[in-house]
Amino acid sequence: MSWPGFSAIANAWWLLLLVPLLAFYFLKLRRPRVEISSLVLWQSVVNDQRVNSPFQKFRRNILLWLQMAVLLLLILAAMQPFARGTAEQAAYQPVLIDCSASMAATDPVTGKSRLDLAKERVEKLIDTLNADQQLSLIAVHSSADRLTEFTGNRRILRDALASLEVRDVASQLEDALRLTQALAKTVPVESAVYFSDGNTPRKVRFGLPFNVNYQQLPAGGANAGITAFNARLSSSQDWEVFLRVEASADTSGQIELFQDGQPTGEQPFVLGKGESQRIAFRITSQSSTRLEARLTPGNTEYDSLAADNVAWLDLPPARPLRVYASSELSNFRRALESTPGVDLFPKPGQPEQRSVPYDLGISDQPDDEELMATVCLLVGVTPAAVKSLVEPAAALTKFLDWDRTTPLLRHAQLRDVEIADAAQTVAGVDVGSFEDAGYLVLASGTSGPLILRRRSASRLTFHTLFHTDRSTLEFRVAFPVLVANLVQLARQEASVGDVTAVQTGVLPTIDLSPGSAYTVHGPDDSTQQVIADEAGQLRGVTANLAGQYLISGESEESLTVSANLLSSPETTLTSVDSIEFDEQTIASSDELLASDQPLWSPLTFLAFGFLLVEWWFFQRPRGRISVRKPLARNS
Repeated sequence: MSWPGFSAIANAWWLLLLVPLLAFYFLKLRRPRVEISSLVLWQSVVNDQRVNSPFQKFRRNILLWLQMAVLLLLILAAMQPFARGTAEQAAYQPVLIDCSASMAATDPVTGKSRLDLAKERVEKLIDTLNADQQLSLIAVHSSADRLTEFTGNRRILRDALASLEVRDVASQLEDALRLTQALAKTVPVESAVYFSDGNTPRKVRFGLPFNVNYQQLPAGGANAGITAFNARLSSSQDWEVFLRVEASADTSGQIELFQDGQPTGEQPFVLGKGESQRIAFRITSQSSTRLEARLTPGNTEYDSLAADNVAWLDLPPARPLRVYASSELSNFRRALESTPGVDLFPKPGQPEQRSVPYDLGISDQPDDEELMATVCLLVGVTPAAVKSLVEPAAALTKFLDWDRTTPLLRHAQLRDVEIADAAQTVAGVDVGSFEDAGYLVLASGTSGPLILRRRSASRLTFHTLFHTDRSTLEFRVAFPVLVANLVQLARQEASVGDVTAVQTGVLPTIDLSPGSAYTVHGPDDSTQQVIADEAGQLRGVTANLAGQYLISGESEESLTVSANLLSSPETTLTSVDSIEFDEQTIASSDELLASDQPLWSPLTFLAFGFLLVEWWFFQRPRGRISVRKPLARNS
């Protein structure tokens, strides 16, 4: 048992008011003169005089006791007593509140969202805030926002808490902890409280300089949502549309596809907990069109999250992929000629035009390093920036390791490929030297790097430090796989024939007029003022809400860009019971955070009750003594 504390112990000086209260009762009573008709009452007067000492009177006067009780209770209330809770008490308490997409998940019984529950718990902390305590509210989403400074003003804290809304993004707890660490440099911060539904990274690369109280909220209801939405051009005007649906529990429903507002297809889905299902449609469109996918749960199903039930995808006008392949690379040209949706240059009988922009360029000429292509593969060409790092290899080289996750080498088996004229690294050179030169090593051989990648503002370039003609690559299955990966990658980079819906967080790069100012209108009627860079590209536009964003300029037609897909963990409502930091693991707690409970309010009501009793006792009707007159005698 812990003893209660006092927030304003200095108000105990008001106890000195008991001195004048008692002084009034120690004074001698003034007795009124009353004529009586009998001497019988004198006996009571004599007895009253015998006990008329101050201490005798002090013990017998009930009114005095009641008034002293009222005064003591009021003084105790002024001292602001509180019952100590189990929560850590600190003068400066940061409160981190998760407001990522999953915090909008509602409960099927109460209909409250996870953020509503978090607000209720934080509001209890605000209501029980002591006079010497200050809180700072921090919103946790794709970044971190400090809602208030450290303050004990309950009105400011309540207003900031009421303004907190869900963002349709994943939470980045590390950013919030770094913000808290910055606050700890100005005031002493011993601990922070983190309210979340548990949909947070399991591992956070951060060394905690303070304690973290991880308050895990109860999980929401079942949910199903769209987590992937893309389309691929299969012919000159036919598109294959793919969607992926995931669920947090056993559920069913249907997916409806709309093209420019008109329904084009409908397919059902049945999912178990943690399962996903791929749904395919086929549409026809040669011009630009907008697709909208809607998820509708079954009649008996409950869906706790609405943000992932609608997704948009803007398809550009269908056109073939413009590909340039050097005439000397006959094997590449044969593979590209058999690829549907590819317009191959130079055409037979026509001169090579290297100054014309292409979607994909493949060449073995060093002069083609500046080829105007969105994606470029330079075969057997060593970049000028790394020539000092390599030298010709003295023996045959084989692939030793390669990045199997990179789009260029996906599903490519390179283990048995032999190379005759590969390059080897100079003594003392490692992978970091190539990264310092601006190149990422995608594949390495027994003698050194074999495939490099470099990304610039408007171009993606790959270099093979060997010529495919002097290797066995062109005779392996990996070669057509490599060419197919190049074509698919070029379609994605050039947005030709392969389009993917945008996740929330940041809008994709948009080509506009260089140096022009634009206004971005969000789904919640919010606005952002942005300026295109010198290359005419609009980058880094925040898109924290799922929906459509209208971009308007003074001299250009308005443009609509959609950002709607949530990350898979947000849709499946994935939660963790503990968070692993660099040096320790913090376990979650689903119990209510018991904070100090103020006692001044019940003490005030109790004093008011004693005052009513004292008033009743003083005003109560008193019985009167009846004196019987003596009977007259007959003379």
